[in-house]
Amino acid sequence: MQPEEISAMIVAGLPDAAHVSVSGDGTYFKAVVACEEFQGKGRVQQHRMVYSTLGDKMRADIHALSIQTYTPADWEAAGRPEA
Repeated sequence: MQPEEISAMIVAGLPDAAHVSVSGDGTYFKAVVACEEFQGKGRVQQHRMVYSTLGDKMRADIHALSIQTYTPADWEAAGRPEA
């Protein structure tokens, strides 16, 4: 699995995401996701929302995924970090 494929799955599952970037080596990945839907939700809920976009790929094709989630305003305030 490639970072671009994971990014596309996240975008498809969170179409209102303001920013999605994914990096990785084919097994271990890092994702940075900024989405308005994260507003008012705890970090665990936000991460579950991202995981849910990946479905069975989390068990079969992705060994490890580090996730940073932000609301769009928080992502801007953090200096627009990338994966």
